[in-house]
Amino acid sequence: MAQRAHGGRADRAILKIAVRKYVPVQVGLRAPRHRTNVKRCLLISSWYWPLRILDWTDAVTMWAKGTVDVIAEYDETISSPSTTIRLPAVIRLRKALPNKKKNVKFSRSAVYVRDGFHCMYCGKHCRWDELTYDHVQPRSRGGRTDFENVTSACGACNAKKGNKTCDEAGMWPRQEPHIPKTLPLTPPPIDDRKIEPEWLPFLQKNK
Repeated sequence: MAQRAHGGRADRAILKIAVRKYVPVQVGLRAPRHRTNVKRCLLISSWYWPLRILDWTDAVTMWAKGTVDVIAEYDETISSPSTTIRLPAVIRLRKALPNKKKNVKFSRSAVYVRDGFHCMYCGKHCRWDELTYDHVQPRSRGGRTDFENVTSACGACNAKKGNKTCDEAGMWPRQEPHIPKTLPLTPPPIDDRKIEPEWLPFLQKNK
């Protein structure tokens, strides 16, 4: 029977392995048994908000450092010569995070969140994988890739506008692209086909 090390006292070998993030094969940790494709862990905030998906080695490292608690586990185990622990499926940060991001850096995801996951041309609400971003002033005309020149667009509108200016295409964003001062935290985009059953209770409560 596997020893449950989460929430208890792990041996020094496991802690050393986890904190240094060595590859399991190199240090004698046996890879997860049974469902060998399980290698991901859901990280949630102290108030149970989904934050991102981690590799299981990063999840074990955070647990070993004492920055998270393990909320749900897989049946699969990882082992050292002296200890066996269950693979973490969901981990929760012990320290509270602000509910908004400040000093926002430009990224595709930040543009989508700023625009509320809406196409700024037709107004359609889109899933993550249905959105692209469009350079309002085309790059070929000197347009920059930054918050003030990039807007969210669905695939159809992006294709329709193409390499044209707004005047040439007769299409204008519904709101002027701008640099956001803050952004709300949003759940990470997760392909429904890749959601682990152990994550569902923590994803459904935030829908």
